[in-house]
Order: sequence, then structure tokens, then C-alpha cells
Amino acid sequence: MRIRNDQLKARAAEAGLTTEQLGEAVSRTGLEGPKAERAVRNWMAGRDTPRCKASDIRRLASTIGCEVRDIARFDSSVNQHRGSTQKARLVVDMIRGRTYSEADQILRFTHKRAAENVRKALNAAASDAEMAGADLNSLYVAKITVDEGQVIKRFKAKDRGRAHPILKQTSHITVGVQESV
Repeated sequence: MRIRNDQLKARAAEAGLTTEQLGEAVSRTGLEGPKAERAVRNWMAGRDTPRCKASDIRRLASTIGCEVRDIARFDSSVNQHRGSTQKARLVVDMIRGRTYSEADQILRFTHKRAAENVRKALNAAASDAEMAGADLNSLYVAKITVDEGQVIKRFKAKDRGRAHPILKQTSHITVGVQESV
């Protein structure tokens, strides 16, 4: 779960709350006083430093007087997918910006190997959103990325005692869904 800075700013302005009041709401061990205020300012500016936890988002939502789904984006990731980033990005580009139901249908009938893991991440993110009270019909794929993972190195024996490297690539797939406003 990640905080949506644009919605946090807009909802806080509607409620007439300052960063000091929001900082008091999210204060916890290791994040008290000026550190909490600085964290809220960073979250409103789009920086996730310090990391905004799910409990912080719940406290902010209750202070502002809105639902968690209104100010959060629900993320899920699959790490160490056995496939190259280039091939996984072909699948990811097909569903970027689509609604949850459209993306699920596209991934269900795609013959690419990466589609299975992308679908797993999509369904996990939608499940998190549903647990927070979001409507599945209004979810859409807000953010989806494929990053490089570690490379598994193997060697193939060749003639005259030589060895040729075999590089097996992995990738990390991250899917974020949110409700359309």
C-alpha cells in the first residue's frame, strides 16, 4: 500500500488540516514531533521517505475523515520472475492504464510466459484493495513496472577446454491499482 500524495493534499485541504495536525496523528515510535511533520510534508510532496506504512495511511485517513482507499494505491510485486525484462515489458504494456477486469481478461488469454506472474501480482493488488473496501469495478492499473533482477550465471563446456557463459535473466514485476475518482 502506497500513499497518493495528490489525494492526501486535496483531502487535507478540504478538511482544513495542517501538517502539524497530521503529524500528531501519525506519531509513533521513531516518528515523533518534528520528524512526523517532516514525514507528512515529504508524503504530500510525493517522496516516500520515511517509508509510509499501512498503519500511517490508516491513521491519516481517519484523521482526515475519509476511507483508506481514497488516499492509497495498492501495490503488489512478484520478485525473481524467470524471464527477461524486455519480454515481461511487452506483457505489461498491454495492460497499463486499463481497468482491472479488462487487464485480467487480457492476461488470462495471453500466451506469453510473463502473463502468469503479472496476473498473480494484479490479483494480489486487487485483493488488497478489496480488503480496504474498494470497488473492483472502479479499479484500474495506475502503475506497473518491470525492473531487472539478478542474473543466474551458468557455463557450457566447449571444445579445447573453453567455457561459454549462459546468462539466465530474472525480473521484478510491480503492479499498483487504485480506484478511479
